[in-house]
Amino acid sequence: MELLVNILLVSASGYLLGSIPTSFILGKVLKGVDLREFGSGNLGAANTFRVLGAKAAVPVLIIDIGKGFLAVKAVSLFGIDNSTLIALAAFLAVLGHNYSIFVRFSGGKGVGTTTGVFLAIAPVAVAICLIVWLVILLLTRIVSLASMSAAVFLPVSLILMRFLFGYKTGMVIIALSVIVAIAVIYKHRSNIKRLKLGTEKRIF
Repeated sequence: MELLVNILLVSASGYLLGSIPTSFILGKVLKGVDLREFGSGNLGAANTFRVLGAKAAVPVLIIDIGKGFLAVKAVSLFGIDNSTLIALAAFLAVLGHNYSIFVRFSGGKGVGTTTGVFLAIAPVAVAICLIVWLVILLLTRIVSLASMSAAVFLPVSLILMRFLFGYKTGMVIIALSVIVAIAVIYKHRSNIKRLKLGTEKRIF
């Protein structure tokens, strides 16, 4: 019975925290616009930057990272110390961001929230992926390609950390990293089509 209560508690808190539609709220408050109707239609930091600029995109990114971080940390606040339940909270936070109940199950692409949950779980891996993201961005000037590259490198970095450098990263967490990486790639499928056509927009 206790396990069931913990699962429900972790699931609800993770999903609801992840579901907070940061860019939608700031778009409405700052400019009175629904970001689903502008740019890519995506409720994430990248589309916020595209439509509203850096002043709106930066707080969106910070809050999206923060809600993922809090979703994981909330598990320990409930007095739960279980890697599977931590992974469940993390996954549902990303799922909530991508398919928010508050905006008819629309949402972002999960990059910021994924960063937040793994910042709480494996900060070294996040630092490695940030370097990958920056390198790819500087080389290509394509945000989507940099984001997908970092997502793919997340499970790679965790595996290397566990088997080459002795980090005690559980297989459940590694499996989670594979799942969220696939989710990030899936949410970028329209970007992948544009990359194939050579029409994906560059920054700078």
